[in-house]
Amino acid sequence: MIAYLLRRILLLIPLMFGITLITFTVIHLAPGEPVEMQMAMNPKVGKEARERLQKFYGLDKPLHVQYITWLKQLAQLDFGRSFSSDNRPVLDKIKERLPVTLSLNIVALVIEFGLAIPIGVLAAVHRNTLLDKGITVFVFLGFAVPTFWLALLLMYLFGVKLNWLPISGLHTLGHEAYGWFGQLLDLAKHLIMPIMVASFGSLAGVSRYMRSAMLQVIEQDYITTARAKGLSERVVIWKHALRNALLPLITLVGFSLPGLIGGSVIFETIFSIPGMGQLFYQGVMARDYPVVMGILVIGAFLTLLGNLLADISYALADPRIRQH
Repeated sequence: MIAYLLRRILLLIPLMFGITLITFTVIHLAPGEPVEMQMAMNPKVGKEARERLQKFYGLDKPLHVQYITWLKQLAQLDFGRSFSSDNRPVLDKIKERLPVTLSLNIVALVIEFGLAIPIGVLAAVHRNTLLDKGITVFVFLGFAVPTFWLALLLMYLFGVKLNWLPISGLHTLGHEAYGWFGQLLDLAKHLIMPIMVASFGSLAGVSRYMRSAMLQVIEQDYITTARAKGLSERVVIWKHALRNALLPLITLVGFSLPGLIGGSVIFETIFSIPGMGQLFYQGVMARDYPVVMGILVIGAFLTLLGNLLADISYALADPRIRQH
């Protein structure tokens, strides 16, 4: 097991290096430069001013030199300074936004798996019935509806038409005067629609995945044996079958880690939530290379970490995997 774990960890190093190299190259090849974006609103800026800014940001150097410099900073856990007007350290910006994004996405993830697992089980147990067909329609809707369109639809219905929920931000203006319970209620109202948007699409996919895994398990011989022993259908399904059907979901849980940060770009931007997704969108629009690279590196690390945790979980669940 230790040798298997070491092989997996050592494999992460070249993968991380390759991801950062490709990402760094691609974002620098994208149209538009930080200096051009900053000077676009001031046509009177001369060539000398542009060159000074390029030198200040280090953009006057060859691309491979810029990458090596950035890589040295990354080795010291330094993501550099933002190209925006505040010129703050990228790490400070990420620390400010990270708790909001993690909290929102963890709640959405709990709701997603908490609803998707029983929905998938019910669809598998009642296969080809009206209930299963209804769930299938729901799943297809979840796959088909674009996230941004669903967000705008909810904003119009609950925020504009019915005026039940706020449509942007995390707090109402002057929320400090509400008291702790009023502030908590105000925060909950602001988070209902973003969490619905964050959960809906993934909920459909996970429930379908759970249905397929459950169908494979309930056709196994040991399930037939459990029924032949006289065990109730409830015990057979929810205790014996579900336990084994959950194993394939380990991979989905691992892949959900990068989604805790990268999956929030759309709804955080639409709902004006000051999180990592909004920061990433603003960084891309402003060609703020250090901010974009900092967030992408964190997302890549979480992706590799998710794969590693999935591999370890599979190895613990199935000893045969440790031999490969």
